[in-house]
Amino acid sequence: VQLQASGGGLVQAGSSLRLSCAASGITFSDYSMAWFRQAPGKEREFVAGIHRSGDRTLYADSVKGRFTVSKDKVKKMVYVQMNTLKPEDTAAYYCAARRIGLASRSDSDYAYWGQGTQVTVSS
Repeated sequence: VQLQASGGGLVQAGSSLRLSCAASGITFSDYSMAWFRQAPGKEREFVAGIHRSGDRTLYADSVKGRFTVSKDKVKKMVYVQMNTLKPEDTAAYYCAARRIGLASRSDSDYAYWGQGTQVTVSS
């Protein structure tokens, strides 16, 4: 199983970025997917999740209305469109996969993790 995250970068506050996560080695339709982030000195936190069917999404309050999670079942990709970025969004962002269950805010529910992609938002 491999999850490959990409799309991070250094941007100014108010800008947008789209992160991508490519999944391989799994039956993609069996997995709910999520994005988490971790800033230096802080615990990893849930950002957004999408049910394996793609019809349900879940967001952290801090990103609701600014971030949109989506998936492409054919390409086995998960995305998070991040708009109106703020300095407090600065973190390493990770994608994660959870088999069978609904998308969850708890990182312990996810068995597979990708490497992080760094997002830095300057003020």
